[in-house]
Amino acid sequence: MSEFDSLLQGMNLILTPGHIGLMVIGVLLGILVGVLPGLGAPNGVALLLPLTFTMSPVSAIILLSCMYWGALFGGSITSILFNIPGEPSSVATTFDGYPMAREGRAAEALTAAFSSALLGALAGVLLLTFLSTKIAAFAMSFSSPEFFAVYLLAFCTFIGMSKNPPLKTVVAMMIGFAMAAVGMDTVSGNLRLTFDQPTLMTGISFEVAVIGLFGIGEILCTVEEGLVFRGEHARITPMVILRTWAKLPRYWWTIVRSTLVGCWMGITPGGPTAASFMSYSLARRFSKNRDNFGKGELEGVIAPETADHAAGTSALLPMLTLGIPGSATAAVMLGGLMIWGLHPGPTLFVEQHDFVWGLIASMYLGNVVSLIVVLATVPLFASILRIPFSIIAPIIIMVCAIGAYSVHNSFFDVVLMLGFGALGYLFKKLGYPIAPLVLAAVLGDKAEDAFRQSMLFSDGHLGIFWSNPLVGSLTTAALLMLFWPLISRALGALTGLRKPPVAKTKSVL
Repeated sequence: MSEFDSLLQGMNLILTPGHIGLMVIGVLLGILVGVLPGLGAPNGVALLLPLTFTMSPVSAIILLSCMYWGALFGGSITSILFNIPGEPSSVATTFDGYPMAREGRAAEALTAAFSSALLGALAGVLLLTFLSTKIAAFAMSFSSPEFFAVYLLAFCTFIGMSKNPPLKTVVAMMIGFAMAAVGMDTVSGNLRLTFDQPTLMTGISFEVAVIGLFGIGEILCTVEEGLVFRGEHARITPMVILRTWAKLPRYWWTIVRSTLVGCWMGITPGGPTAASFMSYSLARRFSKNRDNFGKGELEGVIAPETADHAAGTSALLPMLTLGIPGSATAAVMLGGLMIWGLHPGPTLFVEQHDFVWGLIASMYLGNVVSLIVVLATVPLFASILRIPFSIIAPIIIMVCAIGAYSVHNSFFDVVLMLGFGALGYLFKKLGYPIAPLVLAAVLGDKAEDAFRQSMLFSDGHLGIFWSNPLVGSLTTAALLMLFWPLISRALGALTGLRKPPVAKTKSVL
């Protein structure tokens, strides 16, 4: 009941004309970000960050979170109508969404995608509502060793459970740690990696790095691919919506299973992309119509969209309670909270009670607003994609440059943005993941501080990370995740050795 009372207080806080207007603006901007190639939810949130510096934290987080929901919905529009995933997590939606559009069922596919996405998002918000205070209360007993063990677990989970090669994930993470080390050392006060540049004394601006990595890097890759838009038309009518909603109960088990997968992958650093692919694979494996997958099966749209939004929402749970983002967009939001003077973690629920519950309440209303707005504006945003990319690309680059300059009103930040854009392009071309780099850049200095404080407490003995059952289990789990690729390979080799040899038979002609 305490969570319910807090949620009602949050509803009273956000149910104002100004906040509802921010929700609609955020959703519209998010859909635009999701539809336009070269932009995505992380970059869109980063571009909006400078505009929120003069806003109250509650208003700012409402705008950013609703833009996040809108970007996820916008990615579904391009996936289904143009076979171009606006977000990496929308790739699985193209497998059956675009074939449905080619068959003239685009409105049905879009309605099913948006509706199942809403169900997945609401499940993630419910998880956040009823677990956040309990996790935060448990984390209040943490000291420096426990916090370092949690950070280590997050880093190692990215390495061990990512679909990318572990070595590439480690390289990306090391670059992020180097970024976090630039500037003044918080413990000794010494300058590190500044190269006698006064502008680097305060460190590398997180927003500038993210704008370059996600925005400029994506634009360069898209220009190289020579993107051409050829899409299907869709007109969503009330009858189509009602007919599609009448079909959804048939897929109740797919929705439940995809929600569970999405929530789990959101809490752990699996992310929405892994959740959508995993959910699609499970739906295909257990479906009665598995042979129809890839040809326009409605279940193939429902499964990834439900998991995608469930993961995207539940990724905010570890960010708010432990200060550990579960996705790239959550990492950008974490950076925004720090810029506003807020410190994500267990104390946030005590020191900023209204902010936390205003955010959670806005997630309920924001997702419903997103569904209504996106259903009404699909034709408008689909028509934007028919503008030549040669016109869209310079506009996106100009917006990125303005966003980078406005952080500190410094041209040096624009140069840094271009440098990170080149790095993002190289990462894309060479297959290196960007999310671990962003995670390390955000949490690197916090993990370093926790480690050095732990070493001061223990006189330099690493045994402090096994000094009690809690920190010992976290550290052991982190090491298990770190070496999981090797462990799984060894288990696979042992399993292969134990298989009985297949008897060879001679064929008689």
